[in-house]
Amino acid sequence: MSRHLEIVLIKPSKYRADGYVERFHKGYMPNSTLPYMRNLTQRNTGGDLAEIVAIDEYVHTDTNYLSHLAPNGSSNKLVALVGVQSHQFHRALDLAALAVSKGSMAIIGGPHPMTCDTHEQQSHGVSFSLAEAELVWGSVLDDAAHGELAPVYGASERWQKDLDSPAVRVTREDLKRYVVPMLGVYPARGCPYSCSFCSVVKIAGHRIRSQSIETTLATVRSAKAAGVKMIMFTSDNFNKYSEAPELLRAMIEEHLDMSLFVQCDTQVYRQEELIELLARAGCFQMFVGVESFDRTTLTSMGKAQNRPEEYRRIVDLCRTHGIGSHFSNIIGFPTQDVQDVREHIAQLQSLSPTAASFYVLCPIPGTEQYSDLLADGLIVEKNLDRFDGTCLTWRHPQMSEVELNDLLFEAYRRFFSMSHLASNLRSIRGSAKSWLSSAAISVGNTAFHRWCAARRTHPMSGGIGRVRLDRSEEYLAERQRRFGVEMVPLPANLKLPDVDQAFNRRLNPRLSAVVL
Repeated sequence: MSRHLEIVLIKPSKYRADGYVERFHKGYMPNSTLPYMRNLTQRNTGGDLAEIVAIDEYVHTDTNYLSHLAPNGSSNKLVALVGVQSHQFHRALDLAALAVSKGSMAIIGGPHPMTCDTHEQQSHGVSFSLAEAELVWGSVLDDAAHGELAPVYGASERWQKDLDSPAVRVTREDLKRYVVPMLGVYPARGCPYSCSFCSVVKIAGHRIRSQSIETTLATVRSAKAAGVKMIMFTSDNFNKYSEAPELLRAMIEEHLDMSLFVQCDTQVYRQEELIELLARAGCFQMFVGVESFDRTTLTSMGKAQNRPEEYRRIVDLCRTHGIGSHFSNIIGFPTQDVQDVREHIAQLQSLSPTAASFYVLCPIPGTEQYSDLLADGLIVEKNLDRFDGTCLTWRHPQMSEVELNDLLFEAYRRFFSMSHLASNLRSIRGSAKSWLSSAAISVGNTAFHRWCAARRTHPMSGGIGRVRLDRSEEYLAERQRRFGVEMVPLPANLKLPDVDQAFNRRLNPRLSAVVL
């Protein structure tokens, strides 16, 4: 690295249906990609050859940060749009185009360029990363220090075969813009399943790859010192992470005393010892993708590992060990009509998990389902901004967009009822002090979800107090100049490189005991 380099890391927001950039006075929780990329950057530059600025667009209530897109003096400046999903792609293009117009270099990475064909946007002065950051970030930084980026990085290999992740360190300053002092941590990546509607295996692969336990512990220690109260283990199947028990025991022995949130698959009902360890380590809620109660639907979507008759065991085991259960649900499968969705809600109510979230079935670009529906001409929405799981983007055979949107908010109203709140309050265990704390959270959670449903805003939208500031039309001219389009055409899926296809077929041997 030959000269001083300024680096701006941006997690881009998205454009709402009314054209405004999605912004909030307070975000729900800090973005996990930004601190990770900042620490990865410090490791690759030795920490002394780069000035780093990290920006989460969702929680900036003014546009002063846009001044960081221009170079400062004689230094080279790199603007990196990180963690870009399909519904954030237009916003990422606009920020990249603006940065390049001011004399900076820009690169876009994340799920969308990793899984979707972006060749039409390439070779316009903005670079693209098609691989995990660990594989390419060192080369990107070195090229940026010399003043010129390659058009594409990572085209020949998508995944690092053995994770070599840095410990993540956050500061109290990082937490100020958020409601919840939480940090997302990925102790492992990958998923052994092949759900046709999910992009995880396209982004992270089938094989479970894990960072060292000491790296994860160092991250948790640093987070606690910075004032973080909750750790979200964002690995998609924490119960398939073979070193999870060892990690949890280490956290217990060190008395780290952090509230934990984990994601598990529905096979977790077979792992009571792990659930008990999670409880001892401080787990307060487990997120489980149940999605549907119809076995035929689940099997047709490649989610045969889900057995609805076992869902109650998950709720009961979590309740026994004092862990909240959060069931994620998809409405609008092709075979569902209005009555089917209402029956799904009723079944969920009868199980009474602690919490639930609902999404409209969305063909996420990069997934097998998206490719199939696109080939069949069933995707009717042409604006990528809308592919976020909150609205209908394809031609449903039995329900209209209005019906599904109504059902989405009806699901939240019906599930987060007063009777459900009473059930949660009855299930709380512990001392009087802990009971009052948990009760306050339950009451607040119920009120919040009912308030969102009444306002017809999705509870998982990202924050509290929407801010109207800038709109897409203010950036459109620069997008057209740079990329020659007003709206990016719906992309084809990006073919997985041969080396990764071979790697994807080799599951972790320690997963051989998984029973479907």
